[in-house]
Amino acid sequence: MRRLYVFTALALCAFANVRAATHTIYSTTALTVTVDDDSNGEIRLIAVKNGVQRVLSTSMGRRNETRRTLVASQFEISFSNNITLSITNEKVSTPREGVVLTVTWQAPTSTRLVDCIDLGSSNWYGGPQQKQQYWPIEKLKFNEYSYVTKEADNCGIAEPYWLSSEGLFYFFDKKVPLFVDQNNAVQNGTCFIAQVKPPYSSKRTQNYLIYTIGIFKNARQAHEYAVYKILKKPSGYPNERMVTYPIWSTWARYKRDVNHEVVLQFADEIVKRGFPNCQLEIDDLWEICYGSLTIDVNRFPSMSATVNSLKSKGFNVTVWAHPFINKGCEPWYTEAKQLGYLVSSEANSVETSWWNDNGTTAAYIDFTKPAVREWYVSRLVQLQRQHGIDSYKFDGGETSWSPGVPVLQGDIDLQPETITADYVRAVASFGSLVEVRSGYGTQDLPIFVRMIDKDSFWTFDNGLPTLITTLLQMNMNGYTLVLPDMIGGNGYSGAPSRELFIRWLQANTFMPSMQFSYVPWDYDNETIAISKKFVDLHTQYAPEIIKALQRAVSDGAPVNAPVWWVAPDDSTALAVWDEYLLGENILVAPVIVEGATSRDIYLPAGNWLDRGNTSNIIQGPTWIRNYSAGLAELPFFVRTAAAAEPGAAGDPGAAGAPAAACLLVLVGTLLNIVHKFQCDTL
Repeated sequence: MRRLYVFTALALCAFANVRAATHTIYSTTALTVTVDDDSNGEIRLIAVKNGVQRVLSTSMGRRNETRRTLVASQFEISFSNNITLSITNEKVSTPREGVVLTVTWQAPTSTRLVDCIDLGSSNWYGGPQQKQQYWPIEKLKFNEYSYVTKEADNCGIAEPYWLSSEGLFYFFDKKVPLFVDQNNAVQNGTCFIAQVKPPYSSKRTQNYLIYTIGIFKNARQAHEYAVYKILKKPSGYPNERMVTYPIWSTWARYKRDVNHEVVLQFADEIVKRGFPNCQLEIDDLWEICYGSLTIDVNRFPSMSATVNSLKSKGFNVTVWAHPFINKGCEPWYTEAKQLGYLVSSEANSVETSWWNDNGTTAAYIDFTKPAVREWYVSRLVQLQRQHGIDSYKFDGGETSWSPGVPVLQGDIDLQPETITADYVRAVASFGSLVEVRSGYGTQDLPIFVRMIDKDSFWTFDNGLPTLITTLLQMNMNGYTLVLPDMIGGNGYSGAPSRELFIRWLQANTFMPSMQFSYVPWDYDNETIAISKKFVDLHTQYAPEIIKALQRAVSDGAPVNAPVWWVAPDDSTALAVWDEYLLGENILVAPVIVEGATSRDIYLPAGNWLDRGNTSNIIQGPTWIRNYSAGLAELPFFVRTAAAAEPGAAGDPGAAGAPAAACLLVLVGTLLNIVHKFQCDTL
């Protein structure tokens, strides 16, 4: 099979000496799309855009093909062994003008289908969420990577979507049993493989490799169309209190050592130190056993009293939940097994494992069955009503927790990813305080999607830099309602250092929400003062965050976009990974290198107010070298209305940005006053 890849890679580079039949399937003055079918069986889809040629994909075809009638809008070939290929095109104008191609391979399940693309010199975005989340993503390496949600590699988001800085996007149909091979068999190339093998069901009756290619002016226009037609926009956004004030979680600081006294002491510390709050999350472990959804009275003698006490201190209360039942957690495990409520493998086993299986085995609740969803949700509703709990933090949900190749309900060609979608959609019913950590085709839900646990490191090994790159990856996959993981990371290898904690907090400031578990007063008074400064800054700019959330709902725009979003034709901006935008007018450039007190910052075209200060205006595009940023400082810039991109969809709040920057201080002060005297209601 490696020979196949090598041959394909060569075809990406040279084709001139091979006799080929060329078929034009789309042609205008600015764009021509042709299919080259050579005598060796390769088929290349080629676009010439404004005089520049780009190989869109290269397929390994079959010899001895018999050709069907070629029509103006469709190219079709029939091959031996019941393999077919069709390519169609459509000119689109809403919301942006472009051309959309659909490539459809259909074959028996024994056939392996492979189409490859040359990454070229472009920057690429989207792709799977990763533990080592490089950005842009063209440097990532995958070895026939199964494209499903999984805990491995932090792949809680696995949308089959790739976006190029050239204005191209690729989106793969949900029924494709997809594997991705990048920078492995073909250097600087990505091969998309459709093959019916685990984790996909052997009971499929056909193999498909179906994908859409969008061709647009630039990356922004391509993405706007993809959101409009394919990815979809959120139907609403999370609770505004959850956006404005911090979430406080027991997890990182206490892990599983939680009880009534610990939780109330934690709440008292927060109030005593003068920090605002949205809610307090009671994380693992409050159940008598995993999956029981029954309060451990040794830890919480009266959960109702715990919840009421927290509410009297001004907190909403949420509780950690998950989709597993441990073997031995009785009678719930046996009841669920007998009712057929647990995911079973094709080998007829329900036994699997997860991070809390406690040395035994566990089972994964089968959310693809409507009756099971109703059973699970009703149990949580009962718990909620009994104790006054406001909502839940939902963990897990990835396909990889299934035992082997799972037997699920619904269209077999959409499995196993359906369990992620069905789980997330089921738990989203708990309202605007909900958070989940996985998603598959669920960008439309009005809930926070949390980054999978980050580690308390400075490095790209799931550390601080990946807080920014994961934010960008999620936004550019259509998941705009991002809940960053806990400030400072989860401390699995030890609590974060003081410097890491502060820099992490700063990097989080202009993201949609702030989530604490490690606390500033575990360090010193200066850390407390710096932390209050940035918590207040987040509150001050919360109206701008909410405005960005509203725009995500109305237009599908990213809440925290990469810098190139406001400069999609700027080659420098297209490669920037360590800065991000809030909306279209606030650019944030955190310090993410240990020991650093300065950094280089790139500002795209426009007039930028340094830290919102109207007396210091910098005109872009420009690099600011060695910008000073001591431990108590976060570089950020506010763009004036005059900098709006010509012809781009403008930010409703762009007009009057200098005045808005000044007014935000007053707004933030008022919000803090309101918080001190009144608890928001759900």
